[in-house]
Amino acid sequence: MEPLLDDDHFHDECGVFGVYNHSEAANLVYLGLYALQHRGQEAAGIVSVDDRIFHVSRGSGLVADIFKAREMERLKGRQSIGHVRYSTAGGSINVRNRQPLVVDSADGGLAFAHNGNLVNGVEMRRMLERRGSIFQSTMDTEVIVHLTALSRKQTFPERLVEALKQVRGAYALTAMDENLIIGVRDPSGFRPLCLGKIGDDCWILSSETCALDLIEAEFVRDVEPGEMVVIGPNGLESYFPFEKKARSLCVFEFIYFARPDSTIDGISVYEARKRIGAALARENPVEADVVVPVPDSGVAAAMGYAQESGIPFELGIIRNHYVGRTFIEPEQKIRHFGVKIKLNANPMALKGKRVILVDDSVVRGTTSRKIVKMVRAAGAKEVHMRISSPPTAYPCYYGIDTPTRAELLASSHSVEEMCQHITADSLQFITLPGLYQAVNGGPPESFCDACFSGDYPIPFSAHDEGGQLTLLQEA
Repeated sequence: MEPLLDDDHFHDECGVFGVYNHSEAANLVYLGLYALQHRGQEAAGIVSVDDRIFHVSRGSGLVADIFKAREMERLKGRQSIGHVRYSTAGGSINVRNRQPLVVDSADGGLAFAHNGNLVNGVEMRRMLERRGSIFQSTMDTEVIVHLTALSRKQTFPERLVEALKQVRGAYALTAMDENLIIGVRDPSGFRPLCLGKIGDDCWILSSETCALDLIEAEFVRDVEPGEMVVIGPNGLESYFPFEKKARSLCVFEFIYFARPDSTIDGISVYEARKRIGAALARENPVEADVVVPVPDSGVAAAMGYAQESGIPFELGIIRNHYVGRTFIEPEQKIRHFGVKIKLNANPMALKGKRVILVDDSVVRGTTSRKIVKMVRAAGAKEVHMRISSPPTAYPCYYGIDTPTRAELLASSHSVEEMCQHITADSLQFITLPGLYQAVNGGPPESFCDACFSGDYPIPFSAHDEGGQLTLLQEA
């Protein structure tokens, strides 16, 4: 049975959320995770602390299915952190890989939730195992936990800093002891993290601003790359304990990962996607009758393309928003069943038309091929694919679930060959300069684009026999 949801897209592997000093801290974390559900749909967890006791609830599936009223009643306390995860291995997630991780240390309980991936995670894990550490999961978050526990520094923030100075890679991290909540963003700023506030003394940490909107929290600012914010009885304290590095925010946040109603590092995701679509129209015009998005990821870019080109925007493909991750497939095979249960062509908008299909990426090409054929079957006269990212020819090792390079269509095929593979009349991608001009109006120095360029900001430390990086993929 083929994967059902977004099987031909990159997946961001998780989201984090934290609340300090609120009588309904865990309930707010629940709502925050609900708003961040797009960042991970396979597992979720919430940890709260009350009178030095850590209360934990974790499960597989969607946030609303895991945390029922009785479960939430157990999560007492005025501070709480949570996590949503996308599993990288496919199928059901290992129960030991659910976050947040909670451990007992000599100084009390600690909890950790991590978005990202450590490129020296394997190396550090082996070193720790040789020193006697016993791991309970395959997550490199646990590497950070063990390094923190081994530190002889006096305070939890100091021990966490010492641990993080020994790892390399991407992390937006929330951590908690019985008195403090800490938010840390890696020195390159690969993954987003922001600060919010309710009233005068309730602080929020979130992967995206859209989650602040749901709980009616005020957006304060983004956590800066290399910054640690410590939130406790003294309010918010900010530190920059790490060596400064060039910014490398994942540009795919603006193409696909983040929700369009979020703002990241001062840039509106929605407006950026519309500008990307407009740039795509300027770079790759074609005579056509309608511009049709591949929902939902192509909608904003298609709007920008339509506005720039003057070609009407139509909902030529309708998405079923009530599809779960599992389904019963009929015994009699239905062609392209996995795509058609999620997306259906709208013949009234397509029949006899020259159609421009706008999508965010072509990864393996399998879904794009099926969508093109579905649109043709609905009566489209021509189908032209326009992609709001450059060709994705390289895998990501900084916290995004991607296929191996051999599975990426652009790694071994020219654009013309890719066009033939997906059976479109034409296929064009936005250029890297066009992408950056659209996202931030200029140079690319603030972003990581390794999946397009192969230019990895942080070097690797472990490779397997096939030349591919061997990592414990972390959410």
